Amino acid sequence: MNSLQKPLIITIDGPAGTGKSSVAHMLALRLGLEFLDTGAMYRAAALLAIENSIPIDDGESIAAELASTTLVFDWKSSPPKLLLSGRDVTPFIRTAEVTEAVSPVSACSDVRREMVRRQREIASAHPRLVTEGRDQGSVVFPDAPLRIYLEADARVRAQRRVMQLLAAGHVADENSILRAIQHRDHVDSTRAVGPLRIPTGADRVDTSHLDLEAVVATLEHLARQRLGERLPIANNAAVRH
Repeated sequence: MNSLQKPLIITIDGPAGTGKSSVAHMLALRLGLEFLDTGAMYRAAALLAIENSIPIDDGESIAAELASTTLVFDWKSSPPKLLLSGRDVTPFIRTAEVTEAVSPVSACSDVRREMVRRQREIASAHPRLVTEGRDQGSVVFPDAPLRIYLEADARVRAQRRVMQLLAAGHVADENSILRAIQHRDHVDSTRAVGPLRIPTGADRVDTSHLDLEAVVATLEHLARQRLGERLPIANNAAVRH
């Protein structure tokens, strides 16, 4: 097995609003790796709870429902679409209702254990991944050769979210969003299982004053410097649309 076939996991963790999903997807394209959006998996769990009228703090019941549900990615799409029992739920996991429910659902220990199991299972089948979340480098893949932690000022993250909502035609109040982000940070960092924390030995990157392209370029440079011949030769022209 040559170096381009060996398993290779890059983890990107950080709080809400640091751009993890967009950064991880673009970085995966640049590096010729696949992209795992674990945040989408937890959103799917929240959607499952809502659609089945399960209380969002009833982790045991949500995990039981998950156990009888297929949760797979369509790897032919870019970014991969998420299929819940064969149904594409990608458009439905970003609603305000799901966004409000995902934090308490994610805090349920039974749900997290089931998701960690599934994420490792996915990595076994797709061993060359850029994966993003809140516990990827600290819990799920602690031995990953490159673990990155993105951070940004809470006010900056709130402003980014406002811009996203306005661009989508929604009304947005920055102070309300800031409070929601601060609450999410507290919940994520204090939960009993898989809390948000900086993985030991992780490279920290503050994105407060960087745009998406600058963050991706920084991480690509870091990855190529650290992982060298384990990555294919850069072909940026093919992925910078």
